[in-house]
Amino acid sequence: MQAVTLGIDIGKRWFHVVGLSDTGRVLLREKLTREQLHRLFATYPACVIAIETCCGAQHLGRLAASHGHDVRLIPAQHVRPFVKSQKNDFNDATALAEVARLPSMRAVPLRSIEQIDVQAVHRARQRLLEQRNGMTNQIRGLLLDRGIAIPQGLYPLRTAVPLILEDAENGLTPAFRSLLAMLLQMWRQTDEAIESLSDHLKELARQSEPCRRLQSIPGVGALVSTALVSAIGNASSFRTARDLSAWIGLVPRQHTTGGKPKLLGITKRGNSYLRRLFVQGARALWVWKDKRDDPLHRWIRSLAARMHPHIAVCALANKLVRISWALLRKEEAVFNHAAAAAR
Repeated sequence: MQAVTLGIDIGKRWFHVVGLSDTGRVLLREKLTREQLHRLFATYPACVIAIETCCGAQHLGRLAASHGHDVRLIPAQHVRPFVKSQKNDFNDATALAEVARLPSMRAVPLRSIEQIDVQAVHRARQRLLEQRNGMTNQIRGLLLDRGIAIPQGLYPLRTAVPLILEDAENGLTPAFRSLLAMLLQMWRQTDEAIESLSDHLKELARQSEPCRRLQSIPGVGALVSTALVSAIGNASSFRTARDLSAWIGLVPRQHTTGGKPKLLGITKRGNSYLRRLFVQGARALWVWKDKRDDPLHRWIRSLAARMHPHIAVCALANKLVRISWALLRKEEAVFNHAAAAAR
């Protein structure tokens, strides 16, 4: 008897596989190397394969799907409640197989190599942004210890630090000047790398037809469009626009008991990077609310009149997500102000 569902707990070198029958009986329980797992994909009859979403899951999922298997990538928070007894690799694999058998369980869609490449650019750029911010704060802090204050922001640091290095009368020691020059050089290299990756994303957005459609939406630029398309493709895995908003974490959090519904702040679940980009785009659009007269900006002004700006910006970000879903899923040509105001 062959297992109809395989749960695979993945690692760097070893993979724990548990196979269940249609009645839930354990038929397979093995610890495999990466090469042995690849052979299992190629030789095992087509079945459902459940893998926990983590680093390397997309690659294994594409490999298994190429051999005809039905791959389901399950988020870790959905697997944890099904782990019985103590936590170990085989129990994790068993829980994955049991979760995959539930008809209501949602899975993460497989992404193409092109989507993974674009996501890698976004992740590298985000890491460089964090590094640049850390170096900026460190340089300002070190100078403040010497009685030299630099205003916040990138431009003051870019222009003021070279002048400080040239000033021989500011009391800085030769050792500190050498250290400061090295930190400034590292800061400039990081800044140039960020600009290079940003230009690369802009070029990718120009070459992608879905990204060009998304950029017709006010508040959606190259960063938001490429990040969204690389994450969800054509949005076919989301039945409604609200499903996409919920996945990004921009819908209200519910706390309902005794039949009395209560809505709180946004859930902040799902993709935090996309949520941050959409909120930043909404804030940029918020600045122009009083300077343009179209259905969308009139709707924004109506929000400003009845709620706190922070809440209104989140509501605007939610609307931008819903409009983006419509342009991707329905393949609408360009953004339509009148239709957007009604969503």
